[in-house]
Amino acid sequence: MAVISETITLMVMAFALGMDAFSVSLGIGMSKLRMKQMFYIGLTVGIFHVIMPFFGIIAGKFLSHTFGMIAQYVGGILLIILGIQMMAFVFKKEETSIIKPEGLGLIFFALSVSLDSFSAGLSLGIYGARTIVVVVCFGIVATILAWLGLLIGRKVHGLLGMYGEVLGGMILFIFGVKLLLPF
Repeated sequence: MAVISETITLMVMAFALGMDAFSVSLGIGMSKLRMKQMFYIGLTVGIFHVIMPFFGIIAGKFLSHTFGMIAQYVGGILLIILGIQMMAFVFKKEETSIIKPEGLGLIFFALSVSLDSFSAGLSLGIYGARTIVVVVCFGIVATILAWLGLLIGRKVHGLLGMYGEVLGGMILFIFGVKLLLPF
């Protein structure tokens, strides 16, 4: 039962972290990409959502063994800060330039939308989450959300982007509070 509960929690967290990829993919999808390009973009985002939390978990497990319970509180605080940053980003009025999603631009795009997965992986490593479950959940969900964003972006012009970021930030904030409070 604990494995099912952990998997559900990780899927929800993966959804929250994947909302970055979804939101940005909405904008990129408006540039009328070919299906083959969309496939590679989603796959690359998914790969980065496996790599980044993997390294975060390794660092988190090291910190957990070194610092014990203090590391768990740090992990909770990191998730809260990450959630607040995701929600605050929505209200910035800066104009963002769209990165061309091919070659080095695709790598930078995938890296930029997966950086928060490193922080979450760090927190999950401190918490002691199962590495394989985390990276599989994060990778699959991010890939699917990127593909959905690209496909919807072709049809809708940015309607869900802002709301997706706020939802993702709220979910991470709640999980951070859950790590800090013993319930």
